[in-house]
Amino acid sequence: MTSKETGNMGETAVCRYLESKGYRIVERNFRIKGGEIDIIACNDEYITFTEVKTRRRNSMVSAFEAITASKIRFIIRTASEYSQRFPLKYQPRFDVAEVITENNSVSEINYIENAFDTTDYDYTLVMCE
Repeated sequence: MTSKETGNMGETAVCRYLESKGYRIVERNFRIKGGEIDIIACNDEYITFTEVKTRRRNSMVSAFEAITASKIRFIIRTASEYSQRFPLKYQPRFDVAEVITENNSVSEINYIENAFDTTDYDYTLVMCE
């Protein structure tokens, strides 16, 4: 299985996880020049911008460690662009999902709500009404 196929498998698993928690998937792989958000989902309270990292069990670097400050800045910038194009109706939140695989299948999902926010990275998300 290629790394792209593994990543897609992880994102699909997280979409199912979010749907089981009452979220509606708004968009997958939203891209702008210099940034991408894996999953944008919403419920009655939040719109979540979710970064998904898929790793094999016992990988040298955990999925959470792979999300650098630079990557977070790109996610925030991309979310800001999204909010300018599509006015937000809900409170934005930045989540991170770690997907663990074994034998080419998902064995575990670790999901962190509100993993970071814009105040930690000197960037202001444009809030639209």
